[in-house]
Amino acid sequence: MDGLIQNLNFSINEKLYVKNPESSDLGKKIIQNSILLIDEIGFEAFTFKKLGIKIQSNESSIYRYFENKHKLLIYLSTWYWSWIEYQIVFSTHNIKNPEEKVTKAIAIIAQDIKDDETTKHINESVLNRIIIAEFSKTFLTKEVDKENKEGFFQVYKNIINRIEAMIEEYNPKYPFAKTLASSIVEGSLHQRYLKDHFASITNLTEKDCLTDFYVNLVKRTL
Repeated sequence: MDGLIQNLNFSINEKLYVKNPESSDLGKKIIQNSILLIDEIGFEAFTFKKLGIKIQSNESSIYRYFENKHKLLIYLSTWYWSWIEYQIVFSTHNIKNPEEKVTKAIAIIAQDIKDDETTKHINESVLNRIIIAEFSKTFLTKEVDKENKEGFFQVYKNIINRIEAMIEEYNPKYPFAKTLASSIVEGSLHQRYLKDHFASITNLTEKDCLTDFYVNLVKRTL
């Protein structure tokens, strides 16, 4: 699987960037270091000026790739969800048993992310921390409906739709498959955030029981 990911190019909405960052060494450097800087100082404090200093390049060079930091964050989120979707598709396409299939998908969504060394300019472990802490900021905006129509969140929705289809295959009579699917995806981020910042109100620990929780929830529900 790692070898396949190494040669994989995700198709990301062209409206998110001015110039495809994957097309040049500078673009990849922008992606790599924006992940590290956002993780270090947070999205609110992150600016293209600070990123320019970090990569020793003019701030204007970053604007040749991204119009603003909001679209950069959506770009990073889209890359992450594309990576997760690929894992789900690759890991479940030969599974015939509906229960086993949805269990595998949940395990991928809820997994403790490790860096994939085959993607040299993207540290998935660090990017996962950004998604946990910052992803909601991509859509909790006044522009969300317009951006949704432009397809900015399509990959995120694709994952939820895939899990919804697995739930419906598991139990075609269950009337809330879409709601359950979106709760699994969004809830996995929220629970990990609680573990890091509000540990007293979640059962999730360093030992990690998130997959067990959602598998138990789905099996009892369906």
